[in-house]
Amino acid sequence: MPFTAGRPIAEAKAELFKALGHPARVRVLELLAERAHTMGELAAGMGLELSHLSQHVAVLRRAGIVDSRRIKTTVLCTLRDPQTAELLSVARRLISANLRQDQLLLAALDDAADAVSLAGTVPAAG
Repeated sequence: MPFTAGRPIAEAKAELFKALGHPARVRVLELLAERAHTMGELAAGMGLELSHLSQHVAVLRRAGIVDSRRIKTTVLCTLRDPQTAELLSVARRLISANLRQDQLLLAALDDAADAVSLAGTVPAAG
């Protein structure tokens, strides 16, 4: 549900993130960040049945993230606000930064010469 007056902002943010809480919906947004797509194009690009895709797009529409309009027999989807693409970009940078930190930690663990790491390399006395 989009933001409405009198509604706590934290609740509105939680609803937004809930709408983003499925990989298929995130992928829809990634594709729409590139350009507008028809429902058929989205379904083909994602390998989803049209009925499943429609449910995901409906969630994004209710959240106020995606717009769709019918042109004859075709439904065209667009991002409601280009800042959605920015949000996806920030998420990507956060994930990348976390992975880099994890790689540094793993490298430090691999390089550590402590009793635990050495225990696995010394044959047991028998």
